[in-house]
Amino acid sequence: MEGTHLRLYTYENRKVHGRLVHEWLLEQARGLGIAGGSAYRAIAGYGRAGELHEMHFYELAGEQPVLVEFFAPSAAIDRLLAAATDAGLALFWVRNQADFGQLPRA
Repeated sequence: MEGTHLRLYTYENRKVHGRLVHEWLLEQARGLGIAGGSAYRAIAGYGRAGELHEMHFYELAGEQPVLVEFFAPSAAIDRLLAAATDAGLALFWVRNQADFGQLPRA
């Protein structure tokens, strides 16, 4: 199948409409019919402000970078980006054309 690979970057403590951004994105995507998505916490990272965010033992929750990604038909990705824009999210994202599918069970 041909479609889009979308990667969105946020921080673990950021919220929209009272929800963590990564949870909100996953819920929106599921509601739009996107078959699956994943959120990953990074060890370290920095954004356009140049501030380095690193994981430390004493941190319970905070400023760790989070990557949320999806593989889906391009029209579904367009709807997800529109929903994020309408919600007022300011996120960096990367969009690439992708071929994806599922291997049959053995």
